[in-house]
Amino acid sequence: MSATATETIATTASSSLPLPKARPPKIDFSSVNPNNLGTLRKLNQVLFPIRYSEKFYKDVLLPEHEEFCKLIYYNDIPVGDICCRIETDSNDQTKSRLYIMTMGVLAPYRSRKVGSKGLQHVIDNAIALSKQKDTPKALESIYLHVQTSNDDARRFYEKHGFREVGRVDGYYKKLEPHDAWVLEKVLTESTEERP
Repeated sequence: MSATATETIATTASSSLPLPKARPPKIDFSSVNPNNLGTLRKLNQVLFPIRYSEKFYKDVLLPEHEEFCKLIYYNDIPVGDICCRIETDSNDQTKSRLYIMTMGVLAPYRSRKVGSKGLQHVIDNAIALSKQKDTPKALESIYLHVQTSNDDARRFYEKHGFREVGRVDGYYKKLEPHDAWVLEKVLTESTEERP
């Protein structure tokens, strides 16, 4: 058989066979626990320019933070994390807010919806918690600090419904610039609307 005939057969065969569909990437979450705390530490060392204290790592293991402190996996590879804590309103003990302490995704995995899915996971859990009848404190909002030089982060959060509600001069002691925006997303459920 000539090379041309072989090429024709190969071309005809390959054009009639359907190409396998590429599977969409799998993005999963895992609660932070003592067994994967080392992974969280390593991710934070790579993602953030500051070192987090032992208190931070003890706090993320608290049971009340389980749904708000997650490792983010892309096709079973740990590529990011989001860690939040619940803060009680000092003026009204029946109200609280969720504070995003850290959220980051390794550079090669950005722009793949990893961060968006992680943030949406936390938003959904916050709304679900606020709807529970036996919840002692309604989560009124989610907020965080963003360094004033980090325009990409600000745009990311604004795309997800966060708005600037303030600015804190000198918030970052060891980083330049020192100032931070305060961004907040008000949750749709309020105490009055809860069943």
